[in-house]
Amino acid sequence: MDTCFLLFISILFYLSIPIYPNKVVVVPQGSLKKVFFSLKDQGVDINALDALFLRLMGMPKKGYIDMGDGALRKGDFLVRLIKAKAAYKSATLIPGESRYFFTQILSEIYQLETSDLNQAYESIAPRLNGAVIEDGVIWPDTYHLPLGQDAFKIMQTLIGQSMKKHEALSKQWLGYYHKEEWFEKIILASIVQKEAANVEEMPLIASVIFNRLKKGMPLQMDGALNYQEFSHAKVTKERIKTDNTPYNTYKFKGLPKNPVGSVSLEAIRAVVFPKKTNFLYFVKMPDKKHAFSATYKEHLKNINLSNNHFYD
Repeated sequence: MDTCFLLFISILFYLSIPIYPNKVVVVPQGSLKKVFFSLKDQGVDINALDALFLRLMGMPKKGYIDMGDGALRKGDFLVRLIKAKAAYKSATLIPGESRYFFTQILSEIYQLETSDLNQAYESIAPRLNGAVIEDGVIWPDTYHLPLGQDAFKIMQTLIGQSMKKHEALSKQWLGYYHKEEWFEKIILASIVQKEAANVEEMPLIASVIFNRLKKGMPLQMDGALNYQEFSHAKVTKERIKTDNTPYNTYKFKGLPKNPVGSVSLEAIRAVVFPKKTNFLYFVKMPDKKHAFSATYKEHLKNINLSNNHFYD
């Protein structure tokens, strides 16, 4: 009896010894032996007795395990290996940002190759006329994703959650969801997102786009050229001259074949419920807002006023 009691006390004492693991430990897939040596390689103070306890308690969960901050009792550490939730990190896609740059953010946060993320996106993303929708699919939001997932699982989560939002919003505002029609609105909204100086301007920008399309005029929107890796690039005369993609609405009439970036709820609303105007033109003024006009003559006056202010 005394021996059993002493053994019990010894075990309790051992399991109460403090250890100082990393905030996040990585548990590989495989045998307990593989897990044991992986933890040792990560600097965890673990020994053969701990391996025995784990064998009795159960197999640790594979993946990135959040151990919290500071010291843990040995027993608590072993329990967390088996029962703790996976470690998460957050990634934010802001409205107007392109998938090109968001993929780089995901790559850095989750330690994944951009090529793998792009390949995963292209295998999962919805298609229009047989071609992948290059952008505007992933909803701008902050995503909390577990560490240790592969590129396919990350994209599956992002696209899956986003497509549910697209479909729900379409049904809420239109009463139905038709993929081709909806993503044409997303293309429009992505240009509005790039062009508008603020939320209040969005319905006006949308009205200009609709009015120009109705008249068969080229859109001539700089924002359409801020696609993918050019998301933050200033659109120059040389760029307009040399860019021969469908995004160049100075050269090609109609809409680009793809959205130019992610779109906010406000930009989509501006397209679904556009303001009724006769505006065909707009130009950025010194206060960074736009002046709108219905005739080219008015537009030239606004351009002159804008240039005079800029060069004062």
